[in-house]
Amino acid sequence: MRGVQVWRWVAVEERRAVLLDEIEWTVERGEHWVVLGPNGAGKTTLLNLAAAISHPSEGEVEVLGARLGQVDMRALRERIGTVEAKLGRAIRGRAPGIEVVLTGAYGSIALQHRRIEPADEARAERLLAEIGAGPLHDRLYEQCSQGERQRLMLARALMDEPELLLLDEPTAGLDLPSRERLIASLDAMAARDPDLPTVTVTHHLEEIPSSSTHALLLAEGRVVAQGPIAATLTAANVSRCFEIGVEVARHGDRWAARLSDDGDGALLPYAGD
Repeated sequence: MRGVQVWRWVAVEERRAVLLDEIEWTVERGEHWVVLGPNGAGKTTLLNLAAAISHPSEGEVEVLGARLGQVDMRALRERIGTVEAKLGRAIRGRAPGIEVVLTGAYGSIALQHRRIEPADEARAERLLAEIGAGPLHDRLYEQCSQGERQRLMLARALMDEPELLLLDEPTAGLDLPSRERLIASLDAMAARDPDLPTVTVTHHLEEIPSSSTHALLLAEGRVVAQGPIAATLTAANVSRCFEIGVEVARHGDRWAARLSDDGDGALLPYAGD
C-alpha cells in the first residue's frame, strides 16, 4: 500500500470523514502480521482493502501482485482466505464440522448436495487434525462453542490453499480456554505453512499468536508504528496508540499489557506523526 487514503462522505454534516490516512504498508511472503488499535482506528477498513473487498479513495493498493482497480476483484478474492464473524454467522447450523470446512473448497456457505471429491474430503480431514479440531468432524455447527466454530472457520479458510490469510478479531468473545486453543491452532497453522502470509486484527496484546513476526499499530486512521514485532510493541508505541499509559510485558513469545502505575494510566493525546 502506498499513500493510501479511505474516506466516506457524511451527508448530514457535509464533510468528508477520513477512515485511513497516508497508509504505507507492505506484507511479504512468510510474514505474520498483527494489526492493533482502539475501536474506530481503521483496522477493519484496512483489512477490507487487503481482502480486495473495497478500493482506496486515493493511493495504490497491490494485493498478491494485482493492483486494485486494474484487476477482477472477484478472481483476486478467490486467492485470499478470510476468518471473520459475518461469514461465520451465515453457516448452516445443522452442518457437521467436516461440511463447514468443505464449503471452503467450493466458495459457498453450504454444500447443497454437491458431489464431494475424495481429495477435498481428505484435505478437510487433514486440516481439522492439524489445527487440533479433529473431534469437531461430526459435530453440528450449531452445537459448537464459539471457539470451536472459529477453529472450523480457520480450517475452512485454509481449504482452498490461499496465498494470503486474513483474520478479523478471531478471538473476540472467547473465554480464556477457547482463546488459547484457537491461538494454538493459529500457531500450528503457521508451523505447517510458514510461507503463508497472515494478517490478524485484534484489540488486545494477550491475543497475539506467538508465531506473529510483525505488528502495525493504528490510531485515528494513521500508522503509529510498524515493523518487527519486538521493536514495535514497546510501551511508548502502545501508549500512543491507545492514548493511555500502559506497560508492555513479553513472556516467551506472548505479550501482555496493563495500565501504567506511573501516572495511573493517564490519558495521552495522540498527536499523529
